[in-house]
Amino acid sequence: MESLSAVLPITFIVLLISIFLVPMELGSVVMFLAGALMLIFGMGFFQLGAEMAMTPIGEGIGVQISKTRRLFVGLLIGFVMGAIITISEPDLQVLAEQVPSVPNQTLIWTVAIGVGIFLALAIVRIRFQIDLSVLLIILYAILIVASFFVPKEFLAVAFDSGGVTTGPMTVPFIMAVGVGLASIRSDKNAASDSFGLVALSSVGPIIAVLILGCFFKPTEATYSLTDVETVVTTQDVARVFGKGFPKYAEEVLISLLPIMAVFVIFQLITRRYQRRQIKKIIVGFAYTYIGLVLFLCGVNVGFAPVGSFLGEQLASLKYNLILVPIGMIIGYYIVKAEPAIQVLNHQVESVTNGAISVKAMNRSMSIGVAISVGLAMLRVICGIPIQWIIIPGYIIALILSRIVPKMFVGIAFDSGGVASGPMTSTFLLPLSIGVCQALGGNLMTDAFGVVALVALTPLIAIQLMGLVYKLKTEKIRKTGEAHAAPIDDSDVIIDFEEVSNNDKQ
Repeated sequence: MESLSAVLPITFIVLLISIFLVPMELGSVVMFLAGALMLIFGMGFFQLGAEMAMTPIGEGIGVQISKTRRLFVGLLIGFVMGAIITISEPDLQVLAEQVPSVPNQTLIWTVAIGVGIFLALAIVRIRFQIDLSVLLIILYAILIVASFFVPKEFLAVAFDSGGVTTGPMTVPFIMAVGVGLASIRSDKNAASDSFGLVALSSVGPIIAVLILGCFFKPTEATYSLTDVETVVTTQDVARVFGKGFPKYAEEVLISLLPIMAVFVIFQLITRRYQRRQIKKIIVGFAYTYIGLVLFLCGVNVGFAPVGSFLGEQLASLKYNLILVPIGMIIGYYIVKAEPAIQVLNHQVESVTNGAISVKAMNRSMSIGVAISVGLAMLRVICGIPIQWIIIPGYIIALILSRIVPKMFVGIAFDSGGVASGPMTSTFLLPLSIGVCQALGGNLMTDAFGVVALVALTPLIAIQLMGLVYKLKTEKIRKTGEAHAAPIDDSDVIIDFEEVSNNDKQ
């Protein structure tokens, strides 16, 4: 039901655009609908699998790291785990293929090392209870300064890399590690410190890729838009998806194998899980595999080509600024279809004991991403440099981090990484590239950066929600104190008969 409610709105929006603004061939519409159906089932299986497998493994490793007396051993485990999971992230493979002048493996390993180092840093933060807000201010200050020393063509790619690394494979595992690390603590900040690992893991690759940018000089993009397959019969639709299915089945298997290997080694060393738990985790891996294969096949074969087609056609309209409100509507609903979003939202609701609901998180995330996609479309049309949006945006987010409750800081910065998942890289990025090509812009400076913007605005939106929460809490506290104020007994007259009569009422 969650998957259905997440995918249906974006499906209806695309169908309405195809009816009123950009006519599409019936075969393309059928391809898109088939992709949507695969997304629904894929998300359902993935969420179930992540809950059954990724969460208990991540929590177990987190608890074990916390129990390890030798800090170096914990840091080494964190670094290795961060690097392994990042290399297995499907979104990173997609981004690496789109970046010119840099070998794929060079970019992938640079990002993986960045995530590994900063996941180890996140473990240090939780163990020594370092203030997340202070740490983020220092890191983003370094990041902003470094951004002035790299080629402008590389800047958007660097910020995009921070978004794609925290995708469906990484987020459930890293978040569960955070919960495990904080679970053996009993202080008041334990719950809030369980968040923030995804946030720090997103900063690492940006800084690492910015450093890499000092050695490579990319000038033009080699990205080629995928055309919508021409289909006539339902058999053609099945053939097209069947052709893509083995590729994604292999890709997801390669992605899952390192995590499965880690689980086997971890179990052999610690003997943490009972036989029944092991069976449940194995079934969870199976669900995760089925879900990701269906999801990636649906989104790449059915959704991505439609995204690039809509981008080109909408940009060719006389009033192409209509892309801004259309982009905002798409952004509002598309974030709900990100598989890792629901994992984060349920984790937040669980850790906060329902104080921050899934509904409130969804609404805040949707508003944030709607603004970011609108800004991305405006940036592509007008050629606005990404620094003009990114740097002020992060400054606002960091200022808010000093005002709002600690828990909201970790949740907000985690949500930024989670929002920019497969739907962003395979639908919004092709949409942005389609617009850029139709207008004759520079792909490296104008089209890339949509992932970075999607990762930015939730930081502000969630923290604003935290600010409202703080103000309401203070108001309730003050009201309670006023009611509990001392009363002069001489001024009080009690009608005992009235009290007695009204007692039952």
